[in-house]
Amino acid sequence: MIRVVVADDQALLRGSFRVLVDSAPDLCVVGEAATGAEAVEVTLRERPDVVLMDVRMPEMDGIEATRRIGGLARVLIVTMFDLDAYVYDALRAGASGFLLKDTPPADLLAAIRVVAGGEALLAPAVTRRLIEEFARIPASPRPKGLDGVTEREREVLTLIARGLSNTEIAAHLQVSLATVKTHISRLLAKLAARDRAQLVIAAYESGLVTAAR
Repeated sequence: MIRVVVADDQALLRGSFRVLVDSAPDLCVVGEAATGAEAVEVTLRERPDVVLMDVRMPEMDGIEATRRIGGLARVLIVTMFDLDAYVYDALRAGASGFLLKDTPPADLLAAIRVVAGGEALLAPAVTRRLIEEFARIPASPRPKGLDGVTEREREVLTLIARGLSNTEIAAHLQVSLATVKTHISRLLAKLAARDRAQLVIAAYESGLVTAAR
């Protein structure tokens, strides 16, 4: 059973998410929060698998709450605000996915399962917003390096940052899907990244990928 916490300052939306999540046989809501601070408290207490996190909440916003939750749970940002900065800040804070509140119910449930399974939910549209956000940031030395990453792994990392799926990467590089998965596993280990979202951040912060490339 995948345990979920719902964090949103609107009671009606929290209730709607609870009913939706509890309607799935493999999901259950174990806690709710109306503020970012409450989201952190409930996560510490309940230790859920996934937190559905709103961005704009009183006391502490969803970005800071995500940062404080750290590795205690995987965070899926669900917001009505489709803004570039939120995408970058949420992923940088450690979120594993980003969805809008008008996402179809079935897609939201699928997203919870994807994130709970250890994958990142990074649709090409979200990756494009991330690229645009980096384009707005003045050029500066990138603190993260790619020491120990092979040339082939750099190719795979570049394609991940461009939003390609594992299947698309395999086709592009003309290798097997298993080989792609092996490269990704090695990248996760070498870059101390928790999931695909953090690999995308690492690709940009290292300078391997830029908005112009």
